[in-house]
Amino acid sequence: LRYPAVCAVRGRTESEKCQYVIHGGKTPNNELSDKIYVMGIVCKPSKKITFKCTEKELVGDVPEARYGHTINTVHSRGKSMSVIFGGRSYIPLGQRTTEKWNSVVDCMPHVFLVDFEFGCCTSYILPELQDGLSFHVSIARNDTIYILGGHSLENNIRPPNLYRLKIDLPLGSPSVSCTILPGGISVSSALVTQTGDKEFVMVGGY
Repeated sequence: LRYPAVCAVRGRTESEKCQYVIHGGKTPNNELSDKIYVMGIVCKPSKKITFKCTEKELVGDVPEARYGHTINTVHSRGKSMSVIFGGRSYIPLGQRTTEKWNSVVDCMPHVFLVDFEFGCCTSYILPELQDGLSFHVSIARNDTIYILGGHSLENNIRPPNLYRLKIDLPLGSPSVSCTILPGGISVSSALVTQTGDKEFVMVGGY
């Protein structure tokens, strides 16, 4: 896969303490994938370390095949969920022509909440998110995700927006809210990593 979304998750047991969620991306045949995998390290009695990759089946509002999106894991009230946002997808089959068979469009600006324990997925429409940004940067801290920059294919712009998604996971239905913060940067295709509890470093991009 090329351009998949990847994030690290904390497992519940010692054998699951290092796991990664992989979603979407392009295949070698230039097709888009909608599959979700969980990959972890397996330590065998012989001390040989191997990787185990499992495909996860989801029900509900399953996100369409895409690339250039992000996936993060949030933690709230002792529970964890993954959040998928943005990216690009091919135009629907009914709208394709021979000349534009592999033309891509922005995905709808829906926020997908994925519960891997029960295998269900729910989408949310938030008024603050007007564009299905691709190749944006996202970082997660506890119950909050920050989304920075990205490229809007429809408008051919990189809006300097900074969004804060807050995910609350009570016993009932989850709550998702969005706030537009000042201090955004017009950037896409950058890399970001966490260097401290409240510090992140971003490198490169357009």
